[in-house]
Amino acid sequence: MQVLVRDNNVDQALRVLKKKLQREGVFREMKARSAYEKPSERRAREKQEAVRRSRKAARKQAQFEGLIPGPKRKPRPAGRP
Repeated sequence: MQVLVRDNNVDQALRVLKKKLQREGVFREMKARSAYEKPSERRAREKQEAVRRSRKAARKQAQFEGLIPGPKRKPRPAGRP
């Protein structure tokens, strides 16, 4: 993973790096590996994640088909293209 530091602005580069790590799930992985997880807990967690993924996919499909309204979009500022 690579983050460019522009104009010696290390604070901004750190924020960008943290956001990338968050998006990749590195922090969640570190927290999960910090302690032992029993096999029964792992199965329960994986099942919950699968249910969450399937619900999200069904919601997106329903939005695509027009059955439910999509997310509200933020209005764009007039000055930007």
